Amino acid sequence: MLEKKQIFPGHITELLENWEKRYPKDQQRSVIIPGLHILQDHNNGYLTIELMDKLAQYLSVPVAHVYEVATFYSMYDLQKVGRHKLNVCTNLSCMLNGAKKIMTHIENRLGIKAGETTPDGRITLKSVECQGACCGAPMLEVDKVFYENLTIGKVDQLLDSLE
Repeated sequence: MLEKKQIFPGHITELLENWEKRYPKDQQRSVIIPGLHILQDHNNGYLTIELMDKLAQYLSVPVAHVYEVATFYSMYDLQKVGRHKLNVCTNLSCMLNGAKKIMTHIENRLGIKAGETTPDGRITLKSVECQGACCGAPMLEVDKVFYENLTIGKVDQLLDSLE
C-alpha cells in the first residue's frame, strides 16, 4: 500500500495537508469537499473515478463517502468539460427573473444544450441549482466568477470575451 504522501504529487499533497490542518484528526470526511475541488482544478476541470478513489485512500474513508459528495453537488464534473464552464442558475428566483430566456439564448448561440460541451471543447454549459445570488437574479457563473442581473446583452459580452 502506498504511503499517504505518495498517493498524489507533492503540490497536491501540500494543498490537501493545508486543509487537513483545519479539522480534527478524526474528521477526515471534512476534507472531501475541498479535496475534490483541488483534484478537479488540477485535472482540467473534472474528476475521474481514479482520482476519487485516490482521495478516499488518502483520507482513509470509504470510497462511497467521496462518491456521494461528488455526485450530489453540481460544482463537480465527472466527465470532460470545456476550457470554460458556464453554470446558469435555474432555481426559483433566477427563473422568475429570466433565467430560462438566458439559458435558451446561450444554447442557441453555442449550438448546444445544457449538460453539453461545444464541439471545439471550448465551453461546457450547465443548468445548476441555487448559487446564492438571488438578489441579483438571473445569474451566471463563468469559470467560478458570478455575474448577476443578466441581460441578453451582458451574456453576449461575456461569451464574446471567452477565448
